[in-house]
Amino acid sequence: MNPFSKLYLATLILLFWCLVQGQPTLKNDTIVMRKVLDVGFGNIRLAQNPANENMYMLSPEKGLLLLDLEKGTTKNVATLLEIGGNPAGMAFDDSGNVYIVTNKNADENHNIGAVRKGTPKSGNSKFTWSTVASTEPYPLSKTIFNHNYNGIAVSPDQEWLFINAGSRTDHGDLQDVDGLFPGLREAPLSSKIFRLPISGTELLLPNDEAKLLEAGYLYAWGVRNAYDLAFAPNGDLFGVENGPDADYPEELNWIRQGHHYGFPWKFGDWDNQQQFDDYDSKNDKLQQPDFTAVKEGYYQNDPDFPEPPMEFTQPIANVGPDADIYRALDGSEHDASELGEKLYSFTPHISPLGLVFVSNETMPEMWRSTNETSSAFVVSWGSAGGTLSDKGQNLLHLALTKKEDNYEMVTTEIASGFKNPIDAVIIENQLYVLEWGDQGAIWELTFE
Repeated sequence: MNPFSKLYLATLILLFWCLVQGQPTLKNDTIVMRKVLDVGFGNIRLAQNPANENMYMLSPEKGLLLLDLEKGTTKNVATLLEIGGNPAGMAFDDSGNVYIVTNKNADENHNIGAVRKGTPKSGNSKFTWSTVASTEPYPLSKTIFNHNYNGIAVSPDQEWLFINAGSRTDHGDLQDVDGLFPGLREAPLSSKIFRLPISGTELLLPNDEAKLLEAGYLYAWGVRNAYDLAFAPNGDLFGVENGPDADYPEELNWIRQGHHYGFPWKFGDWDNQQQFDDYDSKNDKLQQPDFTAVKEGYYQNDPDFPEPPMEFTQPIANVGPDADIYRALDGSEHDASELGEKLYSFTPHISPLGLVFVSNETMPEMWRSTNETSSAFVVSWGSAGGTLSDKGQNLLHLALTKKEDNYEMVTTEIASGFKNPIDAVIIENQLYVLEWGDQGAIWELTFE
């Protein structure tokens, strides 16, 4: 057997072992990976407290959990009752206060989003809870596309909280709840990024766009669901975003005050076809029959689709080589970088999450951020259906460089085969990945 055949056989054995063991597969031989903790199904957030370096995990079933990665143990430090709602987002400030984004139904047709603050108690791992802000009840749709409130980030100067308010529709479709909300697509309190003072207490966000602007809370428009927000080392704010139930690109956006990111008129740099008078869903090759919005008939001729309100800011251009598959309007699949094209930003339906930036000097030089390039990682939850070849469930490295009035990124797959990875944390030269899926675990990747 020649050396190439031996290498090929060894690679096959390794891949088979990884599949049997449920082990993700590394794509870079300078990284070492190990499982550090089995955490089970349904956990959604992972964060380190910079004040004491403790690691925490957020669970919609259990609340806030303190993790001991060395011992492989978890400890509940805040119940759902203490947190005060269904938890969806989490961030710490430099003083060790934790901010958890929650949602709860005011009634069957209205949601209340809130930011709850946990102030650490002296001498133990528990917190005292208060409310930074909450919304007025705002209308839900009778669909699975109520994204509610989730992503949160603390500004580098520790003065502000940035919160994602997800959309109540899939793609700006009319969702009036059997006439209860006549003509309603999105609400003043949905599909936006809000900025709140970190010192705020019991702030009320009205379901009125003019009042939100007057109060200084409304920061940016036109996001479908920026589930993860993160600051780069240079202070720029970014948000990753899942696209609609049709084959439009997912997005990475540089979030800036007063900008509109296109939802629901644009996905990536593609037009939402439903906004045009001659739209015929039967001829729409971006639809896939296994998607909910397609099965429910939300893609339809829509002569009352509103006109765009302002100029839009494009997502960040992905120059490849990975996560840049797209479906053309004729239904054919293409690899953008192989064709010398750019995709704005990721393969449809891979659902980018867990955005983290490298901001330390402990990482090996090839992975560090520089004055010219911001180094980041993002996990991909994975496709819920469809026929595109890129199904995600992987870890991507992003090298972002400013180009004129926006950014451009090189996207490289680092590991694949995770079970719906949902969040990530960087500590020195180690990256921790949290899986949401069945028998989920926390994986440690050490960059050597």
